Amino acid sequence: MEAEENELRMGLVEGLKTYPTAVFWSFAISLLIVMEGYDTAVLNNIIGLESFRRHFGYDTGDTSDPTQQWQLSAAWQTAVGQAPSIGCFVGIFIASWAQDRWGYKRTIQVALISLTGFIFINFFAVNVQMLFVGELLCGLPWGAFSSSAVSYASDVTPIPLRGYLTTYVNLCWIIGQILAAGILKRAITLEGQWGYKVPFAIQWVWVVPLFIVALVAPESPWFLVRKGRLDEAEKVVVRLSSKTHKIDPAKTVAMMVRTNQMEIEAEIGGTFADCFRGSDLRRTEISCLTWMCQHLCGMVFCGSPVYFLQQAGLSEDKSFSANLGITFMAFVGTILSWVTLTVGGRRPYFIGGMVFMSGIMWIIGGISWPADHHAGARWGQAVLIMIFVFAYDFTIGPLTYCIVGETSATRLRSKTVGLARNAYNVTGVCAGILNTYMVNKTAWNWKGRAALFWAFTAVIMTIWCYFRLPEMKGRSYRELDLLFERRVPARQFKNTVISEEDDGGALSGANAIPVDVNSGRKFSTASGLHGDNKV
Repeated sequence: MEAEENELRMGLVEGLKTYPTAVFWSFAISLLIVMEGYDTAVLNNIIGLESFRRHFGYDTGDTSDPTQQWQLSAAWQTAVGQAPSIGCFVGIFIASWAQDRWGYKRTIQVALISLTGFIFINFFAVNVQMLFVGELLCGLPWGAFSSSAVSYASDVTPIPLRGYLTTYVNLCWIIGQILAAGILKRAITLEGQWGYKVPFAIQWVWVVPLFIVALVAPESPWFLVRKGRLDEAEKVVVRLSSKTHKIDPAKTVAMMVRTNQMEIEAEIGGTFADCFRGSDLRRTEISCLTWMCQHLCGMVFCGSPVYFLQQAGLSEDKSFSANLGITFMAFVGTILSWVTLTVGGRRPYFIGGMVFMSGIMWIIGGISWPADHHAGARWGQAVLIMIFVFAYDFTIGPLTYCIVGETSATRLRSKTVGLARNAYNVTGVCAGILNTYMVNKTAWNWKGRAALFWAFTAVIMTIWCYFRLPEMKGRSYRELDLLFERRVPARQFKNTVISEEDDGGALSGANAIPVDVNSGRKFSTASGLHGDNKV
């Protein structure tokens, strides 16, 4: 209990002083997402390169505009674009199982070795079919990276730093996208097939340094506790903390053992099926739908701006310039999102972001008719996309990683994060297929009017967030276990108080806490409560 009390009282500055090494290793492992962000951004926007379309596409016969002459068919554009998501889907299930069996370090190392070989297929692809296979296989290790970074950050960082270091994962995505945007803009000037081969080849640069990081990084202490390796867990806790701000590793590990034992007694297992039982079904729902919001808010439309802007009439050079500006806006938005973590919680900014972005999507769709005839309206759409991306990375973009990292039970973290990421991937595949056909000139050719469809889905997800998304800021994993086990309503999470001595049991199952919505007070006749406002 003492270790948990210390973390709950600890502020941001004290947390940084006490756990500087935990911050470093969380930052280092999250660099995996820089590579994944680069890879996915390259794939999403490389179709904007004429050299890529000329090699893998076909001649439409439209010689009036070089951005329109060479095109991939909608079917192959969809297949290549969604191949990594399909690979990720399989890779996440494999990685989630491997993480629970062998830990994060070994899983990451195997994934990096696999990726090294798969990149060769993309680099030497002679046709679009071979490229499809390469991207599909690359998705397997990318799936491991996407689930490992969030889970690892949640495991190694204390409560006051947890939100910052899980949202840092989103910043790593943005850094990767900035690198991709800059390299793709430079690739316009390269002649022949090197225009698209160089962006693929740069992926090899990441592998060796990231493998070294995974080799020397400490394993998750929560993983070691679940495996009964308590002495090793204590050594890791010492390694993650400062030498000058000493903590008692035995008490910290005892806190983890206590939480793990509570979850065992609550019959929380360690399989994918357990994610859909009892209170864990609700936790899985929150994790999955929160991540699905990232697509359904309209980001599937605004996240691949190069091709859309070219189809809307901007030149190749201007579309890549706009893309570079958009990624810098995303970077600034993510940095500023850390302010929201300090002054506010997760829920209000997440819901506020959804409301704002749905409004932007209605406007983009509304001006699509004048954009058919006026260049100023097309630039207006580009500016609105920049504003949308800034809002996304100021609110739901980074907050999703924080929410997903906090929501699951510790025994099911890798499984729940894996399921949530796969919900994101499946949604991305379906949304990506729809969006491709909506904006592709050879298919439905909706252009900016596609934004109206995503505006509608954003409204639906905003309604879900209001009723189902709880506030989890400043909660220990033990407290979150009790809140979910006792079915506390989402809008009452913030005001519900958990006593330090509460190990659960008395109020689980049918004895859920009745809440006075007007006063926020909690009432129960169960024994073991201390004070009117404690659970």
